[in-house]
Amino acid sequence: MNQDLFSLAGKTALITGATRGIGLAIARAYGRAGARLVISSENIDDCRRVASTLSREGIDAWPMSADLGQQADVNALADAVLDHFGGLDALVCNAGVAPHMGPLAAACDRDWDTTFTINLRSALWLSTALIPSMAARGGGSVVLMASIAGVRGNKSLGLYGLSKAALAQLARNLAVEWGPANVRVNAISPGVIQTEFARPLTDAPALLEKRLALTPLRRVGTPEEVAGMALLLVTPAGGFMTGQNFIVDGGTTIGDGN
Repeated sequence: MNQDLFSLAGKTALITGATRGIGLAIARAYGRAGARLVISSENIDDCRRVASTLSREGIDAWPMSADLGQQADVNALADAVLDHFGGLDALVCNAGVAPHMGPLAAACDRDWDTTFTINLRSALWLSTALIPSMAARGGGSVVLMASIAGVRGNKSLGLYGLSKAALAQLARNLAVEWGPANVRVNAISPGVIQTEFARPLTDAPALLEKRLALTPLRRVGTPEEVAGMALLLVTPAGGFMTGQNFIVDGGTTIGDGN
């Protein structure tokens, strides 16, 4: 196989929510493929810690924090990236929150605002600020981290699912808008992945057993397996893929429970 298909040599990538879980796995995968990284989360100390760890692994990583709930912070992050690197080749909007668990009717206005601002609006803000630099460099790729909660109903994660469904639609819209400039935009919808976010399920044996019985592969996924898809989407190997929502769930959404 042509190794250049999965190379990011000479490329610069920004990953939000990059200090743990799926975001950290994506950062490591991109770094190992040769990319320079911007490691971002709300906590600058966490960003510095992860950037230092990756640097010891031979990966060029820069810490830059931002509160994705504040548009001014998001714009400042985009400006800092452009000022420091002169442009961007790959953007991964991975950060997300689920402040409300339960029926939609029980969610308060603050839950709605927090969920949609961090999960959706921040991705649009970053894309709006950074995609033009990709176009100016001849192309680039954006990956938006959605969820299978956005492709089917959910009694507990309904509000989160609405924001993730909108994120997948954002990928389609931006793909149409920016495709002529060779900027590709895709979404990834993970199922249950072994992360801190999923611990309420993975740490509950009875709930997990029920969920795995509905998953053809009969296991939870790993952050590295999602990172593999994220790497494909920003390398030449994924060069003809845009506007898609790639589901990485072990078959949960296609299983019939048998």
